[in-house]
Amino acid sequence: MATLFDPLQLGDLPLANRVVMAPMTRNRANPDGTPGDLMVDYYAARAAAGLIVAEGAWPSAAGQAYCRQPGIVTPAHIAGWRRVTDAVHARGGRIVLQLMHAGRIGSRHIKPEGVDTVAPSAIPAQVEIFTDAAGMQPCDTPRALTTDEVRGVVAEFAQAARNAIDAGFDGVELHCTSGYLPMQFMATGSNQRSDAYGGSLANRVRFPVECLAAMAEAIGPGRVGLRMNPGNRFNDITDDDSAGTHRELARQAAALGLAYLHVMRAPVADIDAFALGREHFAGRLILNDGFDGATAGAAIAAGEGDAVSFARHFIGNPDLVERLQAGLPLAGFDRRTLYTAGAAGYTDYPTAT
Repeated sequence: MATLFDPLQLGDLPLANRVVMAPMTRNRANPDGTPGDLMVDYYAARAAAGLIVAEGAWPSAAGQAYCRQPGIVTPAHIAGWRRVTDAVHARGGRIVLQLMHAGRIGSRHIKPEGVDTVAPSAIPAQVEIFTDAAGMQPCDTPRALTTDEVRGVVAEFAQAARNAIDAGFDGVELHCTSGYLPMQFMATGSNQRSDAYGGSLANRVRFPVECLAAMAEAIGPGRVGLRMNPGNRFNDITDDDSAGTHRELARQAAALGLAYLHVMRAPVADIDAFALGREHFAGRLILNDGFDGATAGAAIAAGEGDAVSFARHFIGNPDLVERLQAGLPLAGFDRRTLYTAGAAGYTDYPTAT
């Protein structure tokens, strides 16, 4: 039986263990989206993870959701991330970058002047978003992308994947949950298009599948992963059949030969997201949400997944792998500093020894 601390091959990515650091928005980049010293220290301290999935980075200015969210567009972004990846690799770690286009989740108080908020359809998300400039604000009413513009966004994801490799990442992961652009295309409540990207199930999953295919062509499928979460309603997402939509996504993604599928536990009782992934992806699975060391080890031993990712536990425990391996208690974290600027609640959590 495999254990949480055995090595694992994910596509082209050799992992020293099966403890994965899940992507977490932390909002510590510079105002222009460039990673700085704090992010170098933060990720380097967690390099003992078999794999780090770095937080969602925008592939274009239109894709930015949050203040101080990193990008992967400009030469400065690439150079800033290169410092992060070099630091992780120097400690023997592996790191991929999650690519995240926020779509309709955004505000004119965050994006550069003249940059539109875009989405599959002109339907605003009924949520508010924090802005440094004006506090809490409703999300903008988005402009619906034209068919040609959708294809242009697919190309942006491919270029972002190339930029990530130039920045030293071992691969990329498509963020296809939490109500951001790929999920907006998939969900019936946010996609009311009548072209090739709307209407039928096959059309609604076309955008994320084309993004995955373009990213795989750009850097190789063995360096591309997918994150999904059936039943997720975050950021005002509704879907008439979320399980069916994600089954089709997993089925089509499996045909691309990707490195892995990163599946979050469904937040609704009637969907078993892990079983859905096992049945329809037939590749390496990373399980996420609600695990501790014991339950993660049991899931690996039972063959429910190939690796387990941790989010919250990695915030207050930069040495999480060592703590899990030694059976040491896990520290908590301060929720008040999850998204604030500065070192507090970010790089100041101590190790156990």
